[in-house]
Formats: sequence, C-alpha cells, structure tokens
Amino acid sequence: MSKSMDELMELVDKMPDEPAKPGEFLLPELMAIAVAHEVRDDDIVFAGTGLPMVGIMTANMLNAPHALLIYESGICDGKTMHVPMSVCDQRAANMSSSLGGLVDTFGYYLQQGYVTLGFLGGAAIDQYGGVNVTSIGDYFNPSHRFTGSGGNSDIGTMASRTAFIILQEKRRFLERNDYTTTPGWWCWDHKTREWKPKKEVWKNTPFANCGPDAVVTNMGVYQFDENGIIYLATNHPGVSVAQVQENCGFKLNVERLSGETKAPTYKELFVLREFVDPELIFLPQKMEYPPAIKSIIES
Repeated sequence: MSKSMDELMELVDKMPDEPAKPGEFLLPELMAIAVAHEVRDDDIVFAGTGLPMVGIMTANMLNAPHALLIYESGICDGKTMHVPMSVCDQRAANMSSSLGGLVDTFGYYLQQGYVTLGFLGGAAIDQYGGVNVTSIGDYFNPSHRFTGSGGNSDIGTMASRTAFIILQEKRRFLERNDYTTTPGWWCWDHKTREWKPKKEVWKNTPFANCGPDAVVTNMGVYQFDENGIIYLATNHPGVSVAQVQENCGFKLNVERLSGETKAPTYKELFVLREFVDPELIFLPQKMEYPPAIKSIIES
C-alpha cells in the first residue's frame, strides 16, 4: 500500500467497526485480535516473541492505548510502529521509556509484582493451565526435548494474569503434562507429594493468586472456572464444538460456551495489517480487502 504513515493514520478512523465476513480474514489474524481483547488499558504487559507481540501491539493501537509493554530483553514502554522480529529487535526500543536488561525485566518489573499480564506460548497445556515447554516423556530420557522455559515459568507464575497462545491438538491439550514448566492453577506440593490447588501450595506468597486467565488457540478461546479448570468460552467461526473436543485430550467443559468468537472488525484488521505486521513477519499472507474497504483506502 503506497501511502505515507500519516495518510494511513488518517484512514484508521474511517474504517468501520463492523465485523468482517467469513473469508475476509485469516485464522492467525482472528487469534491475534482475540488475544488483543485480553489487554486492559491499565495493564503492564510482559510479551513473548510471535503472536503475543502482534496481539499487544494491536491492543496498544485500539482497545488499550495506555497499556505499557515490556520485552524480555529489557525494553520498557516502546512505541513500536511495526512488529519486531524478536524481543531483541531494536525496533522495539523506538521511543521507549528505558532500556535495561534481564535483571531489570525479571528482577525488578516482574519479581516486584508490577506485571499485570503475561503473553506467552507453549508446546502443551493441561486442563489446569500448566504449560510444558521442556520435554515429552521421561525427563531424563525424553522422546523430544524443547528449547526450555526462556522466561515462560517466571512470567507465568509472577504476572497477575497470563494469556497463552497455543496450537490445539489432542497431544497438546492434556489432562496432565509429562513435564510442567509453568504451573497452572494446580501444582505439585513437594511437602505432601501430591497435586493441590496452587492457592494452597503457594499460600502466604505474593503470587498465590497469579495464574492463567485465558488461552487462545486455532480452535477457540478458553478461560478458567473457580476451581482452576479450563473451559471453552467461545469456538472460532467454522469450528464445531465436536471438533474442539476431538482435539482435546480430556473431557472438556463446554457448558459455559457463550457462542462463536467475534470476528475481527475492519478497523482491527486494517491496524493489524498496515501498522502491526505489514512485513508479514508473523502473519502468513496478505488478504484482499472487500470492495467497500478498498474504496475507503483509495478515496
């Protein structure tokens, strides 16, 4: 799109807040915008690489303009115009409030309890929100070993709320993980040698009430009930509840299902495509706008 940044900015307010129709958006776009909806305007957000960065940047430009973003590399409150390739990409430092390092992000912002929302991914998740990014099978002789926590455990246990983005398959949605990198609402009590609610195991610590708040997959959006067990909140357009259950390794609670995930609006898609990831670093391809939106852009 051969328009200057100022011209693009003027177009944002002209974009309708109407939901896009099926076929006018991609699944990764729906997922990124669903994650963006988890951000509150007063949040201090610690985001990982990939769709979490896409989501928070979209939220910053739309529903949460005052949310403050922290990257693992030490960048605090950057005003990035296009999504960085990683948390170390210096484009993330544009107009930032401070540039530090791991000691600042983990030792100060996170461990001091300032982070209200963590955005993370994972290889597998269990029904209590525990995440595995370590290994499959026996830890000492695994069938597959992943790259490891990379801050996942720290952020997932110390941020007030955590939202995960995970591809959903039966082998990834489990009753209990082979290895728990980041504990969910139930975790292992080493004193009694049994699984217990996190609030009991972590009682009298600053992080007893910190934990997973939402999970966004390629099939739906999930939340957690009062017992810390995951349930399906919305299923994505074109995905049936039966398909969701087929790709889940345990009996999924669907009684609280409120309907389909809301389709992204044309304004959200415009911001996502033209400002957040125009270089297609994380989005897979460019989508054509419908004629009505094209006419607004070309006018």
